[in-house]
Amino acid sequence: MGLVLPQEIVTERVLPTLRTELATALLERGWTQRAVAEQLGVTQAAVSGYASGKGTVDERLTDDPRFGETVDRLVAGFDSDDLDEYEAMTEIIELIRSFEDRGPICAIHEAEMPALEGLGCDICVRGADDAVAADRETLANVRRATRMLRTSDSIGAFVPNAGTNLGMARPNPVGPADVAAIPGRIHSVRGRIEVPGNPEFGVSEHVSRMILAANEVDPTVLAACNLRTDERLLEAARERGFETFAFDADYEDRTERLRSAFETRATVPRIVYHEGAFGIEPITYVLGESAVSVVDVVADLVTAETEP
Repeated sequence: MGLVLPQEIVTERVLPTLRTELATALLERGWTQRAVAEQLGVTQAAVSGYASGKGTVDERLTDDPRFGETVDRLVAGFDSDDLDEYEAMTEIIELIRSFEDRGPICAIHEAEMPALEGLGCDICVRGADDAVAADRETLANVRRATRMLRTSDSIGAFVPNAGTNLGMARPNPVGPADVAAIPGRIHSVRGRIEVPGNPEFGVSEHVSRMILAANEVDPTVLAACNLRTDERLLEAARERGFETFAFDADYEDRTERLRSAFETRATVPRIVYHEGAFGIEPITYVLGESAVSVVDVVADLVTAETEP
């Protein structure tokens, strides 16, 4: 599906579901169909449809406790005549606003407009500010880089058994939530790269740690991809003028130890690797300014080592 405005979600999903639930609850309290129609501003035929189970109900909305609480307050107020139309409208608008702030409206919007997936979009609340633009650019860069991985005939041979990942941080990252990566990792199946989904923020652990440690010392480093450590790749990197840096595979305090090592060197090598340990697969990280630039380097290294 193409362009879907958030207002369409409100008009086509939220309001019909709300009317259905309100009508059903008022009918259960003994209201006539005519009285319900007048109260909700709909036709009596519409209320008859609600009563016969033909109304629209989106469970992604009704499953949220805030929806039921709002319906209960509105029904109680209508039934006791303690709630006028202005107050009812205020209640409904507040519900919609809360649902637009990373709530069910966002979930429905993302499902119907895949371009929003993983963006953490709150444009309804915050507007199209610079931070939203940066997030979009970051996710788009990771998507482009992922497509580049898919088209490679050589990278599959260097994907770790546990899978690989490709990540890129938004500018000035402070934690893993600022790094966009592929949820579930990327795997090689019979030499073919399989990507389980679109990039999202906050779904990577190991790649995020590497990016964050490197970025604190060199803010130009925003992206990384991990591969299986292979001496052929390391040698190809050295031949192309890349400095390679070995570190301890132990996970304990890894981010702090990496940061300290980079600070001591005053530089961040673009090829960082370890030889593994008990239960830890040997991994090499390729670092760069963007996910696309990282995959460019990866593709060059693996192509050099698979050419006859």
